[in-house]
Amino acid sequence: MAEGRATMPQPPSPDLAARIARLEAIEEIKALKHRYLRACDTKDPKEFRACFITSGASIDFDRLGAFDDADGIVKVFERIALRQVDGENVILDMHHGMHPDITVHGEGRASGRWTLKFRQVNLLDNTETVSTGEYDDEYVVEDGRWKMSKCHFRRFWAITRPIGDDCRIEQQDPRDP
Repeated sequence: MAEGRATMPQPPSPDLAARIARLEAIEEIKALKHRYLRACDTKDPKEFRACFITSGASIDFDRLGAFDDADGIVKVFERIALRQVDGENVILDMHHGMHPDITVHGEGRASGRWTLKFRQVNLLDNTETVSTGEYDDEYVVEDGRWKMSKCHFRRFWAITRPIGDDCRIEQQDPRDP
């Protein structure tokens, strides 16, 4: 090598098609998690359920419970997220998934970790909660689409504070166009 010349880094060894397939899988998994988080906030139990495998998913949502199938957490979701008083939602949620760390383990199998930034307004208790934690997920391809086969969440911390009388809350049903 001539003095003063930098060497160019060598490209990774896997073939281009395999690298593209891995990147496509990661992007599809990110889209899956975003559909899941959006379903939480728009109070859409059908789309929420569609993010999980048909049967046998391992679900552990910390204080909300652990389940050996997604149907159990869907019932909890419906009980909490869909609760209304006088036609108005009483639980208002905002889920922000960030810092995805996704590893593709082979064709049709992957795992991932996500940080959750969560905010909830509870109009029954007149409180606002801000919290964060981490998802530990596993993904598989089922019927040609990535689905969650494992979704475990561990909360790191939360702050709950009262909503004062001077606070004005406006809402529109997220399911309305």
